[in-house]
Amino acid sequence: DHLTVIDLVLEQLEHVPGDEEIVVRTDSAAATHEFTDELRAANINFLMGYDLTNTVRRAILSVAESAWRPAIAQHGKTREGAWVAEITDALDLTGWPEGTRVIVRRERPHPGAQLSFTDHGGHRFLATLTDLTGDPVGLECLHRARANVEDRVRAAKQTGLENLPFRDFAHNAVWLEISLIAQDLTAQTQHLTLDGELAICEPKTLRYRLLHTAARLAFHARRATLRLQANWPWAHQLAAAFTRLAALPPPAR
Repeated sequence: DHLTVIDLVLEQLEHVPGDEEIVVRTDSAAATHEFTDELRAANINFLMGYDLTNTVRRAILSVAESAWRPAIAQHGKTREGAWVAEITDALDLTGWPEGTRVIVRRERPHPGAQLSFTDHGGHRFLATLTDLTGDPVGLECLHRARANVEDRVRAAKQTGLENLPFRDFAHNAVWLEISLIAQDLTAQTQHLTLDGELAICEPKTLRYRLLHTAARLAFHARRATLRLQANWPWAHQLAAAFTRLAALPPPAR
């Protein structure tokens, strides 16, 4: 399934220049030899969660206190209560692609979070498997940014996946495809034609502000003109989106 998803993604990225680096970020479910080998063969780098096996835990607990460095947040500032270290040299990574590394983060759980019996010294640990070079702190921050995928899950619910309306599996499968197409179109619309808050808002907000804009389609001399309700607060942003859309270059054939 992971390989199928990557193939589908690459179909949509055909316009990326050949020298552009592509990095796949996943949770630990994708940390398999087959998947990483296929990524290496396709010249794609990876950042993925890595299971905290007993061997990994022992390696983490053997890290000297002086080796832990403060983690950074997405805005580049120090992330309070979190530290990063690399344990590559303490593990046998035979079988993984050449250059594979393991980076770990320890952090104090947020107030009210439950620690598990495997947590140590009041810290929670997370490991990252990667073949990227560079500073471990920056790579760990890059991997943590994949949490944005949860925003897409929430957005998918707003474009039809909150409920599957049919009893029959085949009809629900069609509903799923339509919902995903709607989400894809929404994301591409925001990326290509919108800016500011509208470029990052969720589908529910976008529907209210733009898709519900009152307008009238007028025809004259074989030409159609869309007349927007001028006093709608976001009418000018919708007009600007149409202008940007018209200015986009035609797709490559």
